[in-house]
Amino acid sequence: MAFRDAMVFGAGFLKHNQFDIGPSVRGLSHPMLSETTLMNPFLIPNFWKRVGGIDATSLNFETVMHFNESNVLVYPEGVPGIGKGFNNKYQLQRFATSFVRMSLKYQTDVIPVLTVNGEYINPYSYKSEWINRIMRKLGVPFLPLSPITPFVVLFPWLFYFAFPAQLTYVMGKRISPYKMTDKCYEDLKPADIEHIAQQIRRQVQADLDEAVAQYGQKTYRIGEWLRVNLRDFDKLPFFFSPGWPLLFAEHERLYQRAKREGKTLKMTFGWLSMLTVLLKNPFVWSFFIPILGWIPILIKGYSQKHR
Repeated sequence: MAFRDAMVFGAGFLKHNQFDIGPSVRGLSHPMLSETTLMNPFLIPNFWKRVGGIDATSLNFETVMHFNESNVLVYPEGVPGIGKGFNNKYQLQRFATSFVRMSLKYQTDVIPVLTVNGEYINPYSYKSEWINRIMRKLGVPFLPLSPITPFVVLFPWLFYFAFPAQLTYVMGKRISPYKMTDKCYEDLKPADIEHIAQQIRRQVQADLDEAVAQYGQKTYRIGEWLRVNLRDFDKLPFFFSPGWPLLFAEHERLYQRAKREGKTLKMTFGWLSMLTVLLKNPFVWSFFIPILGWIPILIKGYSQKHR
């Protein structure tokens, strides 16, 4: 769930700032997302890093704090947060202390951004710890178990399927962790930092509860969704979930070509252009071949390790 709502948040943040990359965000993401091509959407090489993601390591976190070009986006719950299961929705898991340590060390504020309805992107998904242990050995952080999971084997494009949930992002109250203690950073013990993290978690949970009460009553706006699709009916083959492999593959092909030729990327959307995309991106057929399509996907997905 998190990589999908993070993508929407990043795009919305850029749009809100008139696509000025000055106040942009750089997200810290689980290193597993970058280790194999498989964990990049539709096998686009180094996708997460190319859109601004940074492997969530202590060194990277420390380094990015020395740059003022952008804000740092952190998911304090980590993988346990995005894989906690539908039954634990809106119940914040234990917060990591790394962002607290950085805030204390560099005297920076924390601005919570709360996502409402994100769990309805893939509703009724639950977790199995023993399955997740197996998946981590395969380079996948976790596997959500939902009604659509069995169909992922049949139709590979469902691996990144998302229901059209009404995502709402709510800015919580600004938090200044360095004001929650009288001790100098050098004198703080791990227990002190953990205590501050727990205080922050309680405050963010209170903000989240308020946001859910206000915005979590309408998870899907079917009427609005239908109007948007009818308005942009010519783009439907690309913007509807089954068409995402086409969209990603064609954008990557045109981007690489424009980069080589020094030109501006231009894409053509439409029902007829869908046929052109299928012809010019033959690998994308793999996502629509039941079961057997996974063979070339897995071969390409594990053929190269990224660091």
